[in-house]
Amino acid sequence: MIRFLLALLVLTALPALAAPPDAAPVERGRYLARVAGCHDCHSPGFAASGGKTPPEQWFTGDRLGFSGPWGTTYPSNLRRAIGLKTLPDWKAYARAAVLRPPMPYWALNAMTDADLEALWHYTRSLGPAGEPAPAALPPGAEAPPPVFRLVLPAAATP
Repeated sequence: MIRFLLALLVLTALPALAAPPDAAPVERGRYLARVAGCHDCHSPGFAASGGKTPPEQWFTGDRLGFSGPWGTTYPSNLRRAIGLKTLPDWKAYARAAVLRPPMPYWALNAMTDADLEALWHYTRSLGPAGEPAPAALPPGAEAPPPVFRLVLPAAATP
């Protein structure tokens, strides 16, 4: 009788083990990535193509440098930066991140737990791909093309 109950327990648990993970957080993350503009920088050519970058390149980072008084920064490969972190590590990072321009880290800091969890699930659903972004360059260092240069006006003097 015990064997029968154990076998029945295993058989009833198998469909749950084989069921696909809940798609709701992944879809919410996909939506957030689009409306928050994450792909605009972190998916190569996304903004320039009107969002037509192939999905296999989404969140793989870009070699387009953003250069200004802070130096030059490159959009990171989020499949590596987020996708390889545990959920608690990702949430702690997102809450405390202070990043260089043009990354709007304050928007990341302000996301709800549900938003951060959805982005984490979405990013992990894409799977690992791509290479790490180039290292940031200090102010005054010449960045190789392609580069977007932000030239600010001289500070007004009173």
